[in-house]
Amino acid sequence: MTELRAGGPLSPEQRDQLARANQRAAKVLGAAKVATFNGWTIGSFAAVTLAFGLFSLTALVMSLGMGLVAWNEFRGSRLLRHFKPQGPQLLGKNQLGFMTLLVAYCVWSIYRTLASPVPALGELEDIVGSVADLITPLTVAMYSGVAVVSLLVQGLNARYYFARAKPLREYLAETPAWIVELQRSTAGL
Repeated sequence: MTELRAGGPLSPEQRDQLARANQRAAKVLGAAKVATFNGWTIGSFAAVTLAFGLFSLTALVMSLGMGLVAWNEFRGSRLLRHFKPQGPQLLGKNQLGFMTLLVAYCVWSIYRTLASPVPALGELEDIVGSVADLITPLTVAMYSGVAVVSLLVQGLNARYYFARAKPLREYLAETPAWIVELQRSTAGL
């Protein structure tokens, strides 16, 4: 029968190695948490958009696209928690794809707004005045703003994920194999 040491089953050197490995893993595991949050958030928006997808082909396409992005965020999170090198690349490319989807939606919405101006309001126009004249420029401004915000947010998110590749490589290079296997086995599925 194996006798346990007074400080537990690990030697002081092994406990020190494990503590250092946990510090190295923090940036990688933090990115996994960000990906999980993003997955739930984007997935929730996809579900809400799907309700409108019953009435709009554009909403259906957006819902399916966001659903795919959410699925990839969860997949990337799982890869990061298992310290797989393809995780940061998948998540970074996923954010670039999400950015492309959102910008394409904004461009499409601007095109539709400009191609189909607000119809004349008849007698109602006398009551609301020139409000109808503001609808097109305000709509174009709103979608332009969303496109710019998407370029910034998804662009920075992609950069964040791509930057996790280096800490992941360092973790794998500097961490004893027994610790990597231990942390992978406790990462859950």
